[in-house]
Amino acid sequence: MTSPSAHARTQYATTTGNLSARIAIYDYSTNPQDWYSWVGERLRLDGRVLEVGAGTGALWSRVEPPAGLTLVDFSAAMCAGLRLVPGARVVRAGATELPFADGTFDGLIANHMLYHLDDPAAGLREFARVLRPGGRLAVSVNGRDHLAEIDALLPRQSVLNGVSAETVSAYVGQVFDDVGVERYPCSLEIPDAEPVLRYLASRNPAALTPEAVARIREQVAAEGVFRVRQHAVLVTATAR
Repeated sequence: MTSPSAHARTQYATTTGNLSARIAIYDYSTNPQDWYSWVGERLRLDGRVLEVGAGTGALWSRVEPPAGLTLVDFSAAMCAGLRLVPGARVVRAGATELPFADGTFDGLIANHMLYHLDDPAAGLREFARVLRPGGRLAVSVNGRDHLAEIDALLPRQSVLNGVSAETVSAYVGQVFDDVGVERYPCSLEIPDAEPVLRYLASRNPAALTPEAVARIREQVAAEGVFRVRQHAVLVTATAR
C-alpha cells in the first residue's frame, strides 16, 4: 500500500494538472453556491492568516485574499501558481514542519489536505503550535462515501490515514477546543462520461484501458444523468 505522503508526492509534486482536473468535477454541483464560496462565508479572515496545503489557490479565486495571507504547499509546482494570488506570501514547506515561530498566526486553513499526511495528528499539533491561543482553525475533509459512485467505476488505490468526515472531529478535539462540524449540502449531476473519465485519468491513467473506458461510458450513459454523492465537511475549532 502506498503511504499518503508518497501518493501526494506522485500526484502533486511536479504538476497542478491532477488537482485541477479533480476540482473540475465539482462544476456539476447541484448546489448553486460552490464549495469555496461556501467555505469563505464561514471563515474569519482578520489578522494573520495561513493556508496549509494551499494547492492551486482555488479558494482565493472565490474569496478576497486578506492582508497578511501566507500560503504554504510542499509542491514546487503548486507554489509557482500560488505566487499569482494577489498580496500573498508563498512558502514551500511540509505541513508537519512549518517554518514559523510559535503563535505566529491568528487563523489557519487546511482545505482537503489532512488525509495526505502520514501522521495527521502531528499535522494538527503543528497547526496548533503556529496559532496564537484563541486562534482559529478551519479544516475540511471528505467522508468515506464521497464520490462513491465514481469509485465504483474504477476503484482507487487505498491510501487512507484514518482521517475522514466521520473521524476528523475526534482528531481535532485532541488539540483544539470548541470543535464544530458542518456538512456542505451538495451532490453532483454529471451529464455524460467525459468529465468522469478526466477525473479518473487524473488519479490513475494506466487503469483506463480501452476496455475500461468503453465500460465506464456505457455505465454512465445508462444512468441518463450520472448522480454522485458529495460528502465534504468543514471543521472549525479554537487553539488552546
